[in-house]
Amino acid sequence: MGLTKVWRRISWREGIKSGLRTTWELGKIVFPVTLIVSILQYTMIYDALLSGLTPVMALIGLPNEAAIPLTLGNLLNLYAAIGAMLTMDLTVKQVFILALMLGFSHGLPLEAAICRKIGVSVLLVVSFRITLALAAAFAVNALWSGGGEIARYGFVPAAEAEPSGWVEILLAGLQAAVSGIIQLAVIVIPVMLMIQILKDIGVLERFAQLMRPAMQPLGIAPRGAVTMAGGLIFGLAFGAGVIIEQVREQQFTKRELTLMILFLCVCHAVIEDTLIFIPLGINVLPLLLIRLTAAILLTLLIARMWRSRNPS
Repeated sequence: MGLTKVWRRISWREGIKSGLRTTWELGKIVFPVTLIVSILQYTMIYDALLSGLTPVMALIGLPNEAAIPLTLGNLLNLYAAIGAMLTMDLTVKQVFILALMLGFSHGLPLEAAICRKIGVSVLLVVSFRITLALAAAFAVNALWSGGGEIARYGFVPAAEAEPSGWVEILLAGLQAAVSGIIQLAVIVIPVMLMIQILKDIGVLERFAQLMRPAMQPLGIAPRGAVTMAGGLIFGLAFGAGVIIEQVREQQFTKRELTLMILFLCVCHAVIEDTLIFIPLGINVLPLLLIRLTAAILLTLLIARMWRSRNPS
């Protein structure tokens, strides 16, 4: 009888509608961004980006070829970057530096577009993430004297044949864009339905209360707990459904929204973005701890500075 009452309390239709609406909104971002970036890989613009990054590589202890996974990771996603890294002979230290940089800065066109949709400056988000990635790389390269042995990868994926000719390039781009939409729908719709269930049975309200002690020092109201949890667990791209829905419902202040997004820019998708680096043969726990510590300290600092400048 109790389960029947709980079942009836859940707004199943609203949850599915929310998932479909969010998938549509995100799809309008994901499809063009993925298509354009996929095509750019085969143009002179992509080569120019690589050439521009090459002089920086030596300063952070990386070979020139490391510009390839950095470019792929920042323009596309971590999977593309890792696929490129697995074809290179890199030391453990170099792999760790690349993984740390990519953890802080990846998928910039897509994730920046999502940030813009919810009202946060794209320039702020992109410059913040790139600066943090470079600073982390400089610090690790200067402070860590070990890791000189060649990294032993867990597996090497089968290489895919590159498309030849603009027709094949366009078809490959369309395939990647459509695949991105399908993956998005498969994740976003169940997530939004799950969020609706948790809201209807009162779990989110209790979760917000538990999160209150951790949220307030960061300058974020307890009502932002759901948004933070969605980003931490699912990431900015796949967690965007939760984030956009919460922004629509909660009407956060500019300060709260900016602090939440900057925190999540530093540390999001903590499960996926950590485990994905295991095949590279490095210890992934320090990656998680560095990202989480940096997110907390930087958000605390920004929140305090913002409060000092705006005492009201």
